Amino acid sequence: MNPEQLRDASLLELFALEAEAQTAVLNDGLLALERDPGAARQLEACMRAAHSLKGAARIVGLEEAVRVAHAMEDCLVAAQQGSLRLSAAHIDALLEGTDLLQRIGQPGTAPHEQVSRIEPLLAQLEALLAAPQAPAAKPSAGVPAPEAVAAEARALSPTVTEPDLVAEAMAALSMPDFGSLSSLSAPATPSASATPNASDTPTAPAPQADGRERVLRVNAETLNQLLAMAAEGMVESNGLRQFGDAMQQMRRLQMRATRALDTARAGLSTETADQRGLAALAEAQDLLAGMHRQFAEHLAGFEQYDHRAGRLSRRLYDTALACRMRPLSDAIAGHTRMVRDLGRTLGKQVRLELSGAQTQVDRDILEQLDAPLAHLLRNAADHGIEPPAQRVAQGKPAEGCITLHARHNAGRLIIEIADDGAGVDLERLRSAIVRRGLASEQTAGRLSQGELLEFLLLPGFSMRDTVSEISGRGVGLDAVQEMIRQVHGSLRLSQRSGEGMQIHLELPLTLSVVRALLVEVDGEAYAFPLGRVQRATSVPRDAIEQLEGRQHFHFRFAQRQVGLVEAAQVLQRPVGAAVRDEVPVVVIGEHEHTYGIAVDRLLGERTLVVQPLAEALGKVKDIAAGSLTDDGTPVLIFDIDDLLRSVERLVAEGGVARARQAGTEAETLRRRRVLVVDDSLTVRELERKLLAGRGYDVGVAVDGMDGWNMLRAESFDLVITDIDMPRMDGIELVTRMKQDTALRPIPVMVVSYKDREQDRRRGLEAGADYYLAKGSFHDTALLDAVRDLIGEARA
Repeated sequence: MNPEQLRDASLLELFALEAEAQTAVLNDGLLALERDPGAARQLEACMRAAHSLKGAARIVGLEEAVRVAHAMEDCLVAAQQGSLRLSAAHIDALLEGTDLLQRIGQPGTAPHEQVSRIEPLLAQLEALLAAPQAPAAKPSAGVPAPEAVAAEARALSPTVTEPDLVAEAMAALSMPDFGSLSSLSAPATPSASATPNASDTPTAPAPQADGRERVLRVNAETLNQLLAMAAEGMVESNGLRQFGDAMQQMRRLQMRATRALDTARAGLSTETADQRGLAALAEAQDLLAGMHRQFAEHLAGFEQYDHRAGRLSRRLYDTALACRMRPLSDAIAGHTRMVRDLGRTLGKQVRLELSGAQTQVDRDILEQLDAPLAHLLRNAADHGIEPPAQRVAQGKPAEGCITLHARHNAGRLIIEIADDGAGVDLERLRSAIVRRGLASEQTAGRLSQGELLEFLLLPGFSMRDTVSEISGRGVGLDAVQEMIRQVHGSLRLSQRSGEGMQIHLELPLTLSVVRALLVEVDGEAYAFPLGRVQRATSVPRDAIEQLEGRQHFHFRFAQRQVGLVEAAQVLQRPVGAAVRDEVPVVVIGEHEHTYGIAVDRLLGERTLVVQPLAEALGKVKDIAAGSLTDDGTPVLIFDIDDLLRSVERLVAEGGVARARQAGTEAETLRRRRVLVVDDSLTVRELERKLLAGRGYDVGVAVDGMDGWNMLRAESFDLVITDIDMPRMDGIELVTRMKQDTALRPIPVMVVSYKDREQDRRRGLEAGADYYLAKGSFHDTALLDAVRDLIGEARA
């Protein structure tokens, strides 16, 4: 809220803001006290947060909240005085009180609805305070004495009448720090100085820059417009350099003209030359010399102006961009508590260790990260961390540890989540893959660890045989992967024996700006996001080879063979004549999905302001967004994931060889074309090989959106599609096809691992011509169905 909104807000709305800030302090402090019950700084912070909430609740008349906060404060003060050592039972009760205070502060919540929980909690806190126990160690020096804190608490919380409350509330609304509701924009922090007694001489309050920073809410669209205008201003400012260069060129021409006049005058004889001509020539020299001096002065002023304007526009842009950036801690607030509580629910001891929480991230990415990170942490606590007894038997600490580390690397956000649990049982995973019909036993037996772990990302895949409130439904990791793909990031799973699972997330720092490698393809500028580029190089033409039995070209990179494809061919642009000795190549992808993209020219690195494409264009194949260079040249930014899918499709279909060997095109056109749409690499490759072996010309798409783009760009006689896929599922793909006049006649076969009647009915009702369950899948069934629908491979 801005100051005007705060003045108009009701007291309950202000209390809700106060409760949100102070309960965050309590959550963090209590979790720290659970590990170190005598931490004086955390005790002080929690006590002050409880005290602030008690005072704020009294002002707005929330007596239930006053009672809860007061009981919590008594418990924390006793711990400060050393008469109480906080145990797990104390922490549990205090955290429950924190939850109650947060709920009471939420708009629309009636405090009396929480009474049934308040009374037992108050009784529990009272019993814990009264229980005899050994004296605890007193807090370390440097923290205000509990007696002074208690005196301050009594001084700040007098008994007042209702008119006094109203007057105090009105005064609070008119003061910059809003009286006792003083922590609306930041958590309370312990004061650096000792708390004065009532008899002390009043002193000026210590500055609190961190807690008093003004925060304004700005409409997201307004912020986007500001950033776009700042980017446009930076581009326009950079355009001044062109005028500066032109003026420098004019200055050089003036100097040449001056020298030419000097030479002409020197070559004229004073005896034979016309004196009037010599005088005119001398005057022209003087005028030109004066113009040159003035031009030099104006040029120097222009260059200074250009420098100042460029610097100012860059600062304006950087500041506007910084407004979009927020610390990662904003997305993981509360996750430490969530992991701890989930562990208790599962009968485990689990803690979350964070590092790099202040790493700056684009707010749009931050908003989408909350749910995926929460799911990954829940998975680690549920699937990864073992029960305490099992851990102790294995020589591990009873308490499991999950770590979340964030950092910047090469203009990308790297988040690594790891646990010290047992990891995934690969043989059990292999069996689950076979049992669910996703691969044959022979194929599954050949899969590497990385390939096996990729099955965990498939929709509906779960290793749990039973469903609980936490897991077992097979929904989650695929949704996490889809979110990462939407922001042009990547997710990778790995594990080492006895060290648990490691999850590596790589995302852009911002969706507004991208550091990119500019290239030229068929006279147009394109950009590869630098975070997705492995290497940019020039390959000698004689180093490019075609391997026997393979239908695409290769070059050697990092001691292995990497497929090479012309960017022009992927973009369906004319492929230039091969007249260069060296071919500029951009290497993208990872692991076995690494490819080289041959371009016409490498133009160097640039920082580009991302400009979304017009919505009317829909999803443009292989393109993510547009931009402008400093000189205003339009640039299309590649969608690397989409580009890789297009490359793999060309490779799988032998399209690269077909483009370079025109003699085979006539033969290709005589064959029936089948499009296989499936997000499972194993299933996709199996179907492709079966159909290609029978003579069909096979195209592949990795999901429904990729298949839809291919259907609009190429001709096919049959579509074979899965149902559950990211971006666009098979049902939507079939529905779109049957609504399109040109695509409606193409027969569709649905091949799904779901063998339920309702799924079969859904597919056929959408317009599919045939439904085949992967559970009963075998070579003959697929090939017979294809032959029934479109006939033999040869037309």
